[in-house]
Amino acid sequence: MQGFHSNPQCLLKELRGAGPRARASSAACADRRRFWICSLVIAAGLLFSIPAGAQVLTVGDSTALPKQFTEFHPTNVPLSNQPIDGLTRQSLFRSLQAEQGFSIRPIVRGHRGILLHANGSATPSGLDYAHALRENGASVDAGQRVVITNMIIDKDRIIFELNGGPDHKHRFLRHVEVGTSNSTVPLARDDGTEPVGSRITLAFDKFVPRVTGDQVEQLLSPVIDFAVKSPTQAYVDTLPPKLKQTILDHKVLVGMNREMVLAALGSPGHKSRERDGDRPFEEWIYGEPPQDVEFVRLNGNRVVRVELAKTGQAPVIHAENEMGDYWSTAPQETNQREIHLGDLASGKPDPDKIAPPRPSLRLPGETLPTDPKDDPKDSKSGSDDKDDLTMGPVHFPPKQAPDPTTAPATAPAPGTTPPAQFTATSPSVT
Repeated sequence: MQGFHSNPQCLLKELRGAGPRARASSAACADRRRFWICSLVIAAGLLFSIPAGAQVLTVGDSTALPKQFTEFHPTNVPLSNQPIDGLTRQSLFRSLQAEQGFSIRPIVRGHRGILLHANGSATPSGLDYAHALRENGASVDAGQRVVITNMIIDKDRIIFELNGGPDHKHRFLRHVEVGTSNSTVPLARDDGTEPVGSRITLAFDKFVPRVTGDQVEQLLSPVIDFAVKSPTQAYVDTLPPKLKQTILDHKVLVGMNREMVLAALGSPGHKSRERDGDRPFEEWIYGEPPQDVEFVRLNGNRVVRVELAKTGQAPVIHAENEMGDYWSTAPQETNQREIHLGDLASGKPDPDKIAPPRPSLRLPGETLPTDPKDDPKDSKSGSDDKDDLTMGPVHFPPKQAPDPTTAPATAPAPGTTPPAQFTATSPSVT
């Protein structure tokens, strides 16, 4: 018998045509079937006989997340009835790009993310939100820090990518390869790391209105809390009051560094590197015509020139230092102590600053009988300083004039005995 017959009549016909061995096996199968049916009935009776006061654990979508994480309460932010313009768009990028906050609830990971309607509901929400978290996972949990890494302003919505976004940098091209025969090369390469970011889409009714960065943060408050101090605010608080107010007013002064410019105006829309004679510089360009355009020129880590070009007006150029003596009077760290290897105690001479001893053929500790006990030229009287020896004057014997009365001796004649003055005693050689 192959398979299971749902029709009993067909099963009976096969059994009648089969031999006695087939009938015996089919009877055994029927007995096993009756055994399992009886077991299920007994188990069901035992379950229904449990007292009502027993503890019961219910597992389902309603218990996956706390209620405050699945419900979205709409905001009430007054919005303009005018569509967004170029200046407002640029201001949003400056104030929201790289902004940090803390998540109010676990944020769904995935390509769709969360669709948040301005002053309205969110999709998904409720049990659908818990189901999406269970299917796709969470990018961040409640209370964790998130960073806006990318922002796209469309016709009727603003798309925010958090912590790198949920998609690969080349979402489709990474799957395409070109080549011949067995040698193919992918069009786009990546490191193979799976993205763990998320996406939030803020949708409006007909178009994106003229909103400020604070209004957008209030519209995103059901998901992200931006009330915590951002790194930009933390950096600005360390500056003097006048300079802090200048940065908060989004102004750039000649003499600022890169961090101050980024805190005041954000990332530039365009960058260019050029050369003025022998001095290279980098030009940061903010804005596009017909709006106001600001050119910030940096040499190294300092702003050397600021040019503001307005439509119909002559450009305003600042090239003189506007920071005063800020960099020369910046507070220095006074409570510092430089520690070297083998740090010395106070009051002891530094061996690195002591002159090395003069070279000598003496062995360590060796003395000579001619060593003076006290050198009068030593700065420390009474000390026995062997390294402070001085050489005395050398005395030669006086020269004696020859006696004219004494005749010079002459050499003896050959074969005669020389006088005693010509004889000398020489040592015997063995």
